[in-house]
Amino acid sequence: MEYGFQQVDVFTSGKFKGNPVAVVSAADNLSTEEMQAFAIWTNLSETTFLLKPTSPEADYRLRIFTPQSELPFAGHPTLGSCHAWMTAGGKPKKNIIIQECQAGLIPLRSENNRLSFAAPTLVRSGDVEQTLLERIAEGLRIPVSSILASAWVDNGPGWIGIMLKSREAVLALKPDFASMSDLAFGVIGAWDGEKDGNDAQFEVRAFAMKHGVNEDPVCGSLNASMAQWLIGSGLAPKSYVVSQGKILGRDGRIYVDQIDDTIWIGGATVSNITGRLSL
Repeated sequence: MEYGFQQVDVFTSGKFKGNPVAVVSAADNLSTEEMQAFAIWTNLSETTFLLKPTSPEADYRLRIFTPQSELPFAGHPTLGSCHAWMTAGGKPKKNIIIQECQAGLIPLRSENNRLSFAAPTLVRSGDVEQTLLERIAEGLRIPVSSILASAWVDNGPGWIGIMLKSREAVLALKPDFASMSDLAFGVIGAWDGEKDGNDAQFEVRAFAMKHGVNEDPVCGSLNASMAQWLIGSGLAPKSYVVSQGKILGRDGRIYVDQIDDTIWIGGATVSNITGRLSL
């Protein structure tokens, strides 16, 4: 059978500077095994499949696969898949788009040429065990004393948040990925306005070895979970911009905004490939 297909670049308004996601439309006839096989073949960090919703509140249902497994939620696939759904003619039932996925119902907004999703509730928070923190520091090849703050920030993929003193320190990391093959964590450091400019306030890198991706170029779910930690603990303002992907030749921008009690994670999206797929 043939299916609609788009490859969408997320968290960028230009070409090839964000994080790509492969999106297959009207995929209700595909089995889990076929979805996983296609995700292995694309070899992207995530491949998604748009399906008819089972919840009356939802506009569409989404399944998300890495090359190794299915995820309950992921950020840039959520934005890229919503972009593909709208580009293919999807119309929301209300002014807020509702995505159904394994993590539940995810609200999305479309404003100012950006899509944004409401950060899902953390399934784990709190302090990181000292032995695990020491292991992460060793894997990052840095002294544990250089970690300014840390926390569990898991919204599904098992994220841990690590804060270093600066953007420079984040970009200088040369991780030993093999020693941390069962972990997923993000590292954040503040920009220096005089040295780095004012285009963003933080630099982030996402390491997702347990999901088969050593470094994710621009990661929405990580930034969503880290925003809840950073804003909630006073380590970041209620609105800020994250830069991510420089080490991988990308130039992603993630826009974080807390509105009332909801944290929204947004960015620009653009379709780089559109066509038909035979599966």
